[in-house]
Amino acid sequence: MQTRDYILIIKEYRRRQTRQIIAITVALFLVLLAAVIYKRSDIFGVISKQTLFAAQALVIAMFIGFTAVNWKCPSCGKHLGSDIHRRGCKKCGTRLQ
Repeated sequence: MQTRDYILIIKEYRRRQTRQIIAITVALFLVLLAAVIYKRSDIFGVISKQTLFAAQALVIAMFIGFTAVNWKCPSCGKHLGSDIHRRGCKKCGTRLQ
């Protein structure tokens, strides 16, 4: 029974890790896109600096909120920290990979 729980924890960690990598990619793309839109107003049209800054701040806030909910240990529910390729949880000691 314990092996089955271990396999489920690893699978859940991989799902969370995949979602986190996708969130990083999307957030980075959107923040950079807003910067390009500001610099290349001839292509995208004129958008105010305040609007683009607000959009970037919103993207960053949404990313932080998503990370707070997603990036938790599947076993104990504590935050996993900044390492995206963590081998184990520092709080409960559960192996994640």
